[in-house]
Formats: sequence, C-alpha cells, structure tokens
Amino acid sequence: MSLKIKSFEFNGFQENTFVVSDEEKNGVIIDPGCYSHEEEKMLASYIEQEELTIIALLNTHAHIDHVLGNAYVKEKYKVDYYLHNEDIKTLNSVEQYASLYGFSGYKTSPQPTISLEHASELILGKMRIKVLHTPGHCPGHVVFYFQSEGIVINGDVLFNGSFGRTDLPGGNLEILKTSIFETMFQLPEDTIVYCGHGPSTTIGAEKLNNYIHQF
Repeated sequence: MSLKIKSFEFNGFQENTFVVSDEEKNGVIIDPGCYSHEEEKMLASYIEQEELTIIALLNTHAHIDHVLGNAYVKEKYKVDYYLHNEDIKTLNSVEQYASLYGFSGYKTSPQPTISLEHASELILGKMRIKVLHTPGHCPGHVVFYFQSEGIVINGDVLFNGSFGRTDLPGGNLEILKTSIFETMFQLPEDTIVYCGHGPSTTIGAEKLNNYIHQF
C-alpha cells in the first residue's frame, strides 16, 4: 500500500501538521496546529484538492501548538478524536495559558472520543497504525508507527539531532530517555521519523547522532 504524507508548518511555534492518506482517498489529520483563518484554509484547500475523506483526528500529545486546530477539524469534518488518556490534563490546561502565548483567539479543543492505548493498532481506511506510548515530553505522548510503510509520526519525542523539551509540566528527562532508547530506538534503523518541528530524519541517524546521548 502506498500512503501520501503532506506536512504543513503552522503557528508561531512552526509546528508540523500532517495529513496522511491512503490510495482510496481516506485521510487522517495528525496534530492540527492551524490557528489563523489562512492556516485553516491552507489545510482545507489541500484536503479538497486531493478529494480526501477525513476519517480521524489524531494527537501525538496535547501541547498548545499541536492542538490549536482541533476544534476547527472536529467541527468541519465531524470525526472521532483520538488522544491518550494521560494527556487529557495537558489538553485541558491549554485554555488557561493560551493567551499568554499570544493565542487569545484559541478555540477550546473538544474532548477526545477515543482513548489511545500503548501497542494497540488503529485501522483507519487502508491505514494500519501502531500506537506506541512514549512519555517524557508529556505524560500521554504517543507516536504513530506505520510499520508496513516504514514511517513513524513522532510528535515531539525525537527531532533531527535533538529531542523534545522536558521542562514543561509533566515533562521528565529520564522518562523521555527511556521512551527514546527502549521504544523509538528499537524500530528498524531505516524507519523515517516525521517530527513535530523541523525536518524529518531516520531512526538510524538519531541512534548515531542525537544529542540525547550526551545526557
């Protein structure tokens, strides 16, 4: 099966939003960071041009930059929203600090309708997605592993040469290191890693060069 992956860089945090679609034009939106009307239009225009049917909204985690577009996506596409239960507290705290980060127009995210579980498999259209719980950046962080395609959409666990910050509420460096070494680095080295910020990388490259080795 061939998947198509489209990324958008949204909001002031330069967050990567992903639309993944299969050959039957089913699509899932992962971490919609669209905040402005222009960003919402960019996302919707791509979906319309590709003639996609959006069938799910997925969050790797619920920090503000990854959920700014949740309300928009849920309202527009009327789909189930997937989040790990341990990140509901993270999600609910966004409204309290959104204006401090310059997002006074934040539309409150809906609550998840489906809970993500470690090692479970989602079957969405023709897409088979393994869910791996990878806490440390925040308690309910997960990654989405498309094993047959050799790709993982990993939010803010690994970056190209770096890793997610652990100084925010719920963050823990030792827990993040465990997620990286015992979960992420166990994936095949040629797995392409799509990151929540910045360029993509591979598991092999990060096993060799990631800054995490210095901690």
